[in-house]
Amino acid sequence: MKRWITFAGIVLLGVASVVVSERRKVDVPASPAAFLYLVADTEQELTRMPVRFTRMSDADEIRMGNELARFYANEEERKNTPEVAIVQHYVSRVGEQVARDAHRKLPYTFHYLPNSYLINAFALPGGHVYVGGGLMELMDSEDELAAVIGHEIEHIDHYHCAERMQREQALRKIPLGGLVALPIEVFEAGYSKDQELEADREGTRLAVEAGYSASGAIRMFEIFGRLYEEYQAKAKTPQEELSRVAQQTLEGYFRSHPLPSERTAQVQRLIASEGWTPRPERDLAVAYIFWTARARSSLDARKYPQAEQLANQSLRLRPDQPKAYQVLALARFAQANFSGAAEAYRKILEIEKTSPPEIIAAYAWALAAAEGKNAVGEFRQWAENIKAEKPVEIDVAAAGLALLAGDPEPARKLEVALRQSGDGRAPMWIGELGWWHYRDGNYQRAVELLTDASQRRPSDTELGLRLAWAQIEIRRYGDALRMMQDTGYAAGIEPEKAMVRAVAHWQAQEQDQALVDFNVALVGEPEWGNSSWVKALYSPLVAQSIQGMRDERERRKQKTKIASVRLERLELRANLLPARSP
Repeated sequence: MKRWITFAGIVLLGVASVVVSERRKVDVPASPAAFLYLVADTEQELTRMPVRFTRMSDADEIRMGNELARFYANEEERKNTPEVAIVQHYVSRVGEQVARDAHRKLPYTFHYLPNSYLINAFALPGGHVYVGGGLMELMDSEDELAAVIGHEIEHIDHYHCAERMQREQALRKIPLGGLVALPIEVFEAGYSKDQELEADREGTRLAVEAGYSASGAIRMFEIFGRLYEEYQAKAKTPQEELSRVAQQTLEGYFRSHPLPSERTAQVQRLIASEGWTPRPERDLAVAYIFWTARARSSLDARKYPQAEQLANQSLRLRPDQPKAYQVLALARFAQANFSGAAEAYRKILEIEKTSPPEIIAAYAWALAAAEGKNAVGEFRQWAENIKAEKPVEIDVAAAGLALLAGDPEPARKLEVALRQSGDGRAPMWIGELGWWHYRDGNYQRAVELLTDASQRRPSDTELGLRLAWAQIEIRRYGDALRMMQDTGYAAGIEPEKAMVRAVAHWQAQEQDQALVDFNVALVGEPEWGNSSWVKALYSPLVAQSIQGMRDERERRKQKTKIASVRLERLELRANLLPARSP
C-alpha cells in the first residue's frame, strides 16, 4: 500500500510540475541540445521510479531495431560518394572485429553518418551502431574508433537500448508497433550514469579483447574534455554556424554523460586491475579522407595557406588522391604559386588516366602563368605521353599556349576545324580560344570569339565573365556592365563579377561605385589583393585599375582619419575654453 501511495505522490508531483511550467513559460533559443536535455532529464527521473519491465526477446528486439533503422535511414546515410563508401566499409570492418566477443550474439550492423556536426555515436536495440562523421574527424587512431564502437555495442549488449525503448513506450503510452516513430534523439542521448560507466568499462574490454589498445578509450575521453572547453566560447560570425550546431550538440552530450575526467579515471583503474600491457595504437586508416575534407573547407573559406597545409598532410598519408591534389593546386594558384599549382595538376593527370577536361585546362593556365612563352613545350611533352585518344581540350590548350609563344597558326587552324565540326561543344572551345587571345593581348579578336560563343551559349556564366573582361579592354564599359546584369548566379563567380563591375566603373571615371564593388570583390576573393596573381592572369589595364583603386581607397581612409583627428581637436579645444558670462 505504501508503495502505491508513494507512486501516486510522484505522479501528482509530476502533474503539478507540468501545470507550473505551462503557466511560467520561458523563452529559450531552439537548439539540437534541447531534446538531448529532455531525454537526459527524463532518463534520470525514470531511474528513480519503481518501474519494472519484462525483458523482450532477442527476436522482438532485433525486429524493432531493424524497423527503427529503416525509419531513421536519411539522406546523409544514403550518400554514395566513394569517400563515404570507404569509411563505411572501414567502420564495418572495425565494428565486426570488436563485436566478435560481445556477450549477446546479435546481428550487429555498423553505420557511418557523414554529418560533420554529428560529434556522437549511438546504438539502436537489436544491433545497429551509428558513428557520426564529426566524431570520426576527431580521431587519430583505429583504437579510438574501436573504443567508441565497443561502448555502443555494450549499450545493446546490456539491454540499455531495449530498456530505453520500453521506457519510452510506457512514458508515451504507445503500442509496440508505434515505436518506429520515436525521435532518433531518444537513442542519441546518454543513459544513466551507471549505464554509461558500465558501457565504458565493458566497451574498453571488448576493444582490448579484439586486439586494440585501451589507450584508445582514454584518448577519446581526453578529446571530449578539450572539446567541451573549446566549445564554451560562442560562435561570433555567420560562417561559424556549423560550429554553433556542433557546440549545441556537445552541450547536450555532456548534459547526458559522465564527466570525461571521471570516465578517464575509471578506464585507468581498469587497465591497472586487469594488468593490460601497453599496446601501440594503429593509425586511423581513413584519416586522409577527413584531412582532405578539412582542406576543402579551408579552401572554401579562402584560408589558402591552411588549405595547402592540410592537403599536404592528407597526401602524406595517401599520395594517390586527385581530390587532395586539386585542393592543393587551387590553394597554390590562389597564392600565385603557379608552378606549384601546375605540378599538382600534373599529378592529377598522372593519377586520372582519363585526363579530365577541366584539369587539362587548369594545368595549361597554371603553366602559362608560371612560364609564359616557355609553357607550350612542357605542355606538349606531357601530351605526347598520352596513349589513349586525346580530348579536344588538349588541342585547345596547346593552341592557346602557342599563341603566347608567338605562333598563331595552331589557333587559326583549330578554330576553322571547330566551326566545321558541328560538335555541340564547339562554342565552348571557341570561347576558350577567345580567352587565350585575351591573354595574348589581342582584345578585339577575343571579343569577337567570346561574343560568338556567348551568343550560342547564353547561359554559360564563365563565357559571360570573359566577354565582359575583353569588352573593358576595347572601352565598351556599358556592355561589360550590362553583361554582368545578364549573367546568372553561379557558385564562386560573384567576387569576380564584382571586380568586373569595379574595373568598368573605374575606367568610366565612376570612382565611388568602383570602390564599392572593389571592396565586395576583395572580401569574397582576397587573391584580388595579390598584385602578382592579378598581373599573371589579367591584362595590364586590369592590374593598373586595381592598383589605382587600392591607392584611392587608402587615400580616402587617410583623409577620413585626418578629418576625424581635426574634429576631435576642435571638440577638445571647445571644451577647454572658459564659458562666457551671460
